[in-house]
Amino acid sequence: MKTIKYLFTLCLALAAMTFVSCSDDDNSSSSAMNIDAVYLEDTKSTVPDRQVTFARLGQLLRIQGSGFKGIKYIYINGYQTYFNNALMTDNNIWVTVNSKTPVYDADESVRNTIQLVKENATYTYNFEIRSAAPSVSYINNPLANAGDIVTVYGSNLHETSLVTLPSGQQITAITNDVDGKWYSFVMPDGDTTPGSITSVGANGTAMTQPYFQDFRCYITNFDDKGALGSWSATYSTDDLVDDPLGTGKGKVCMVVPQSVLDEGGIKATAKSLLWATAGNDNADDDWSRMYEFIPAETDLNNVALQFEVYCPDVWTGTGQLEFSLQNNLASYGWGSTETKYTENVKYPTACVWIPWFDDATGSVSEYQTSGWQTVTIPLTTFGKYSDEDGTHTFQEVVDDRNVASYKNFVILLVNSDIAYSDDLTIDASTFTNKLYIDNLRIVNNSSMTVSDFDD
Repeated sequence: MKTIKYLFTLCLALAAMTFVSCSDDDNSSSSAMNIDAVYLEDTKSTVPDRQVTFARLGQLLRIQGSGFKGIKYIYINGYQTYFNNALMTDNNIWVTVNSKTPVYDADESVRNTIQLVKENATYTYNFEIRSAAPSVSYINNPLANAGDIVTVYGSNLHETSLVTLPSGQQITAITNDVDGKWYSFVMPDGDTTPGSITSVGANGTAMTQPYFQDFRCYITNFDDKGALGSWSATYSTDDLVDDPLGTGKGKVCMVVPQSVLDEGGIKATAKSLLWATAGNDNADDDWSRMYEFIPAETDLNNVALQFEVYCPDVWTGTGQLEFSLQNNLASYGWGSTETKYTENVKYPTACVWIPWFDDATGSVSEYQTSGWQTVTIPLTTFGKYSDEDGTHTFQEVVDDRNVASYKNFVILLVNSDIAYSDDLTIDASTFTNKLYIDNLRIVNNSSMTVSDFDD
């Protein structure tokens, strides 16, 4: 009976959140106000009435205490917060933390407080208010050398004060974005343990995807991991160049070699030669070796191709970087059969990366980097695996490569037109950009969720 009564009361409280606050005409109540505890009301939780020490925007709270009769206003972080006086008692108030409540920009004198106001009295209770839970979208420079800057991007990462590396090493010298969109730190010496970075900030704890310092599922680094193939259709190791920024990457791939640029570049509608791994006779091209780190049954939504790119000059309007999981391309570039899901086509396993082109709108912008930048491309953007209704695993990718006639991983610069619609075609022109890539690998791109509570 108590449970039924509680749920009924809670439902009334939830429904009441759309009502504006009402004043209590009985001003005879002058008893002192006191808050004993604050409870989070969440009917979806295994603990639907949980005592808490903080709350997030949008959450429903039950404030427990005494002397509540006669309360006219409630302020959370200084923001007047509506409540239904008719449902409150002298010992309990139900109130939702309004989504407009200031958090980081709240005045310091009222930040992390709940204020109860009567006609002639105000009571202040210290209570932490957080924005939505922090989350991470990606890491820039996850294969960091000592002294490198690592930047973690996401949302609600405000006031990050502690970073813990996968090894357990902790960092407190952190640079924060005031809007909570990123934080950065300098990579310490001698820490190469792979895994997730954990951070603690004003909105709680967040974890990155588990690919930090992880090159175990390499494709090639153009040095000692992942041999390149060489035949008439490919560039060779002689075309590799030293890291132009001198950041310790060793040899890197200049997608269109300088010798080709010196001859005029890649003409419109043409394409470069291939950069390709050794293929069938090389053990590195059997990606089942990666199962130790990315299990075969891993949902392909959580697996990605990752690499670093350096684009010193403005890139816009022409040129597409194409990747293929097999050396079986018959058509090339944006919109080709190999880059999209097509029924009854067995192995369309390519994608194009065009950072200057918005695939959703057809608009063109400029792309340039001031240094090496990390690019992450989900494997679900590759042809066969891009169907929205399909379910694919990492094993399917490995199996498809292993039965292919030529299982080389392939990179090339395609310079075809983009026929976006009947009304819009982006015509290619000669490609003359310097474009460098390095450290091609497959990564576990799973999002990591951190609960506010142990259960």
